[in-house]
Amino acid sequence: MRTTFPTTTTAADKGAAAQEYTARGWTVAETANGLCLVTDAEVSAIEITGEMAGEVRRFLRANNLSGPVIEIPGQERREIHLVTGVNKAAMAIEAMREVGVIVHTDGASVPLPPTQLAAGSAAWGVAPAEARWLPPVVALGAAVRAATTRKRAALTVAC
Repeated sequence: MRTTFPTTTTAADKGAAAQEYTARGWTVAETANGLCLVTDAEVSAIEITGEMAGEVRRFLRANNLSGPVIEIPGQERREIHLVTGVNKAAMAIEAMREVGVIVHTDGASVPLPPTQLAAGSAAWGVAPAEARWLPPVVALGAAVRAATTRKRAALTVAC
């Protein structure tokens, strides 16, 4: 069955991207708008929004922990970090969820570039080829903890 795509996402782009992702061992599903990563025990995703997204990205970069990051278009900054090791990080996952971070695992779907979304196309903030690894989820947990600690400290000083 032939599927049509928006002019910004060609079938060739989608096919090439799908091949690259599956060559990395990722489970990928095709949708009418592009591609989705199907999360599993090997590859999961951490979604962070707003100001915290920038803080987390800076922490990871400063500590040489950056991995692939998908930027989702919209009014608020929204980033999805690809990670590994979710089966061994229940405490880190719970701590991130407590501060509003979304953890995509156990078969959840995450849009992969060049998927077309309502506000534009998903894009790589840090492409898989630019990242040295898929960081463990605990590295993201540390970055989120650092960002929330910094925010609390700033609020305390301001009061």
